[in-house]
Amino acid sequence: MNMIRVVGSRTRAAIIRSRRITGPAPDVIAELVAEIGPLWHERHQAVLTSRPRRRAVGAGAKYKLVFVDRLLATLVHLRHATTHDVLAC
Repeated sequence: MNMIRVVGSRTRAAIIRSRRITGPAPDVIAELVAEIGPLWHERHQAVLTSRPRRRAVGAGAKYKLVFVDRLLATLVHLRHATTHDVLAC
């Protein structure tokens, strides 16, 4: 089973500081988190409350990425996956 590890604060800070990894500057990433984070959280909570519970509280996957980590993973993928798309063509 492949589990996603939660990124530590030092690792997250290093990724944010390196424009070669993510692309945008750290202040742009901070603006994205401040602007999109609350909207994502509201939508996520709405999805969770809209469906009936199928498992007991505390059951299920234990390792979830927080919004900031999801945003960083998306930025890294968008920055570096272009070469894979070009090679696939």
